[in-house]
Amino acid sequence: MSFDYSLCWVDTPEGLQAACEALTTADLVALDTEFFRESSFFPVPALIQLTAGEIVYLIDPQAITASDDLRQLLSAGPPKLIHACSEDLDVLALWAGVTVAPLVDTQIAESFLGADPAMGYRRLVAQRCGVDLPKEETRSNWLERPLTSAQLDYAALDVVYLPVIWEQQRQALVTLGRERWFEEECEALSQGRNAAAGEQWYTRHRQLWRLQPRQVEAYRELTAWRETEVRRRDVPRGWLAKDSVLYAIAEAMPSNRYELAAVDGVTPSLVKREGDAMLGLVKTARHREASELCEPLPVPTSPAFKCRFKALKQVVQTRAEALGLAPERLSNRAEMEAVVTAHLRQMDLPLPTGWRGQQLSAGWQQALAEQEAA
Repeated sequence: MSFDYSLCWVDTPEGLQAACEALTTADLVALDTEFFRESSFFPVPALIQLTAGEIVYLIDPQAITASDDLRQLLSAGPPKLIHACSEDLDVLALWAGVTVAPLVDTQIAESFLGADPAMGYRRLVAQRCGVDLPKEETRSNWLERPLTSAQLDYAALDVVYLPVIWEQQRQALVTLGRERWFEEECEALSQGRNAAAGEQWYTRHRQLWRLQPRQVEAYRELTAWRETEVRRRDVPRGWLAKDSVLYAIAEAMPSNRYELAAVDGVTPSLVKREGDAMLGLVKTARHREASELCEPLPVPTSPAFKCRFKALKQVVQTRAEALGLAPERLSNRAEMEAVVTAHLRQMDLPLPTGWRGQQLSAGWQQALAEQEAA
């Protein structure tokens, strides 16, 4: 299967207006982005690809700003087809200041049909369209100008197959009665992206349970400070301080520069540049009122935790097999651990909602009740 298409390079306000006029009345708009992020916190937009059929519009965000017409097209208008949309949504939120909607993520759609939830675009095109896409430009420098003909074709191929793939997927979702499930997931993706997620970064650490509540507070303070600073300085998180270093500092709770310098992973330059700030955050955590600290976290290696987690995981596995889905499509480890933690603390359970809640909540509650009785 192959497609004939033409390329339209857009680097003027007039060209952007013409592209928006052509795309606004389309039934679907396939969308992709190219960007650079190796040395910055925020992605640097390099190319925006849009198509509704025969013409692929290649918008140069280095040359023009997003217009009101483009923002309207992206935030409303026809459904936008994107494969693995997470990073593309970040790019468009930064460059155009919009939340993309309505959203159709073909990676998620394929996962509802029993495929690998992390299936890449190249493999999807091979399976759905029988086409082996080139991969030579995968690590290309998309900020260079002019782009080569190989880069232009590579960028166009990232969108031209999406409409035919989505048509196959849509029909299959309707046949299985899963179209609404899919819509729920895409709506959640479109609406759920915000800067506040960085405030909860500390909860991602897999060894957080090893820390005492005051150490957890120190790690929370340190990661929240880093989140603010990397955004202000526009540098990657690891360039300021890696998670492992901040965790080690929280574990050690140093009170002066000498103790800070002795922490594993802390370099002299880090002490010189950020030492006072980090020691101040540790001091804040050290003097926090006990009533403001979190409860000790359950130990995931304890029999009580392991048995409950295993029971929840079995429910997920059983339902996934019955539905013909990968277990990851139903739930992830962090979600199950949160439910177990709440159960052990005798708190309200953070059960999933929507279609996933219909599939899991009752089974999870029953499994936990059986564990408690045992």
